[in-house]
Amino acid sequence: MTISNLLRSIVAFCCALPVLQPVMAQGYPDKPIRIIVPTTPGGPTDVLARLLGERLRTSLGQTAVIDNRGGAGGAIGARAVAQAPADGYTLLFGNTATLATIPAVSKGAGYDPSKAFAAVAKVMDSYQVLVVAPDLPVNSVAELLAYAKANPGKLNFSTAGIGNLTHLSGELLRSKAGIDFVPVHYRSGAESLNGVLSGQAHLTIDNITAVRALVQEKRLRALAVTSASRKPEFPELPTMIEAGVPDYVVTSFFGVVAPAGTPPAIISKLNGVINEGLKSESMLASLKRLGAQPANEAPEPFQSLIVNDTKKWNEIANTAKIQLE
Repeated sequence: MTISNLLRSIVAFCCALPVLQPVMAQGYPDKPIRIIVPTTPGGPTDVLARLLGERLRTSLGQTAVIDNRGGAGGAIGARAVAQAPADGYTLLFGNTATLATIPAVSKGAGYDPSKAFAAVAKVMDSYQVLVVAPDLPVNSVAELLAYAKANPGKLNFSTAGIGNLTHLSGELLRSKAGIDFVPVHYRSGAESLNGVLSGQAHLTIDNITAVRALVQEKRLRALAVTSASRKPEFPELPTMIEAGVPDYVVTSFFGVVAPAGTPPAIISKLNGVINEGLKSESMLASLKRLGAQPANEAPEPFQSLIVNDTKKWNEIANTAKIQLE
């Protein structure tokens, strides 16, 4: 083949790519899809992934195999998807930890979520609540910040572990509000909340699902939500921004991603099926229990969220010198 013929062949192939991708999507999938869940079976991530897997099976006519790969805070499962072929047959059901915080605080994560994955569909957003012990003499965020500034280093802030989202949320508050407190690290979210309930710690920022009953029973006092807007579960609570903490928004999310380079036509097809599945009664009921709403959005906003959250938590981890081996 002459050079001119070779060049013509290359040009013809490149021109055909936009046509080939929709054709690929029409034949997709022709074998089972594997959904890697970076946790052990039984938790909310696993439950939601199985509901979505069933939706993919009924809509696409292929089995969706759930592959639980817990460990390293979710990094093991995420790494496996980042290294998988970009053909739409290996997906990650990720969350804030695997798609933002773990890579920010762990040297050994082994992937950059903003570059390793192509967003498919965000399933849900949830939010956190700033809560304090009932005997702490504050009834608003403004009073808390004034108390912290008048008593530097005397407030204890409980976390579910070094590098956990509860820890990073506290460090973000420290950075945005210019206050000082002492982090107290526990081994789990339950122990962290017990630390506040027992008086070992004065405050924490934890997910709505974890604190809702404790606030309703008046065992903890809620001061603000971390979402961008007020929430129906606590309509009287201001957002952190409304309460005077500039640019403070923390959400926890779940969503499906594929390896970077997965054909856009396949991404689009999966996005449509997943968004339709989010309207099912079983999925809506599961999301309601988590204090969340279905996302129902295109891949692009989810990709932007992953990129922006990765950057935000990297900056906070560097400022607070949080680094796990």
